[in-house]
Amino acid sequence: MERIVYDQMAELDQRHWWYRARREVLAALIRRTGVPAHAQVLEIGCGTGHNLAMLSEFGEVDALELDAAARKIAAKRLGRPVMKSPLPELKGVPLAHYDLIGAFDVIEHIGDDVSALASIATRLKPGGKLVITVPAHQWMWSAHDVVNHHQRRYSKRALKALVDGSRLKLERIGYLNSLLFPAAVAERLWSKARGKDDADLALPAKPLNAALERVFALERYAVGRLPLPPGLSLFAVASAT
Repeated sequence: MERIVYDQMAELDQRHWWYRARREVLAALIRRTGVPAHAQVLEIGCGTGHNLAMLSEFGEVDALELDAAARKIAAKRLGRPVMKSPLPELKGVPLAHYDLIGAFDVIEHIGDDVSALASIATRLKPGGKLVITVPAHQWMWSAHDVVNHHQRRYSKRALKALVDGSRLKLERIGYLNSLLFPAAVAERLWSKARGKDDADLALPAKPLNAALERVFALERYAVGRLPLPPGLSLFAVASAT
């Protein structure tokens, strides 16, 4: 990702509706995966560490981040060093060690996503869970994907095929950020029509920011339990055999 993305993340990850609501939705999803109490947890691509406090609810957390500045912030939040080995190698990340691995908007950055999933699978204990999120719909490609150095956006079929082609067993798959999807599509198409395809992640006015957070966070009641209509993101939960 470009420097501006990390800088915006560091500035906004505790205030912006998308970060705040997504943490609630992800926590609800993880609770429904059957992760054991006091789990060994790893977040791959933790950025500034904004998910680490949430993940610590499930057990002892390790983290991995390649960007030096973001890794420093994450390490401060975690209270210990954050690993920096890239996918798919994951050099130094212990084998068969984790009950839960999270890769939240990470796999789309990796050229060889097949090898990335294969490598992650070897770090899970038997029965361990992988929870991933990725951006959905290639037709939604925008400047946001460019500055984030995305390799692709996924269809539900493509994400399912990726997991099915690995040694992992797919347990759940579905959409996220569905309730706001129609508005997001309209805004993106209107921006493109005006030639203003903007990658900036601005903080909305306080009332709008709060409203957007409330709407997105409502999905915590359904995610992993009931199918949601198409959304901006996809999730998959898979287990190691």
